[in-house]
Amino acid sequence: MIMCMCKVICVTSRRLAGEGFTAQLEKIVDGGVNGVILREKDLDETEYERLAREAKRICSAAGVPLYLHSYAGAAERLKIGRLHLPLAKLLQMEAEEKKRFQEIGASVHSLREAVQAEAAGAAYVTAGHVFRTDCKKGLAPRGLSFLEEICSTVRIPVYAIGGITPETAWDCLAAGAAGVCLMSSLMQAEDPGSILEEIAKYRSFRRQSCGLPRD
Repeated sequence: MIMCMCKVICVTSRRLAGEGFTAQLEKIVDGGVNGVILREKDLDETEYERLAREAKRICSAAGVPLYLHSYAGAAERLKIGRLHLPLAKLLQMEAEEKKRFQEIGASVHSLREAVQAEAAGAAYVTAGHVFRTDCKKGLAPRGLSFLEEICSTVRIPVYAIGGITPETAWDCLAAGAAGVCLMSSLMQAEDPGSILEEIAKYRSFRRQSCGLPRD
């Protein structure tokens, strides 16, 4: 396992992983990611809960936090205390329902949304898309200035998402992000751990090129 000081969250897509999704998820958590958001937005709640049960087994065995996406009911039934929501769903949640979860995060796409998410009790936000990505074809990336504005305004951790590479991961941290979210690169990698290793190596390169000592 590669331990990387840049926090990396895997956002899943079984379509990208193909038929070997569970095997790919096992490789990803063994590679050293800091968390997994089980996205899979095309599944209904019954199908999603079935997949979430398997994801919980895999993540628990590796000691990696698992965040369920959108389906609060499934999270409660499976006793998973972490939930990631679209901002609209977070804003609709009653205070008593929020208390049932250890941690709730939200996806945001503007400074206004990030401020709303923080006020609504989000423990963190994912902000994007920062760079150009095939997942958002035809939509212009929001860029590092967008990310920096959010990071300098809200007090909760901000995770950059969208088109992140080992090189741009550290640009995101320089903009104030707590870490990055990766989907395609991890879902399709033969060796997901190598992605984290690349990020760690690029950090060392960046520190040396700037005349800074190694950690």
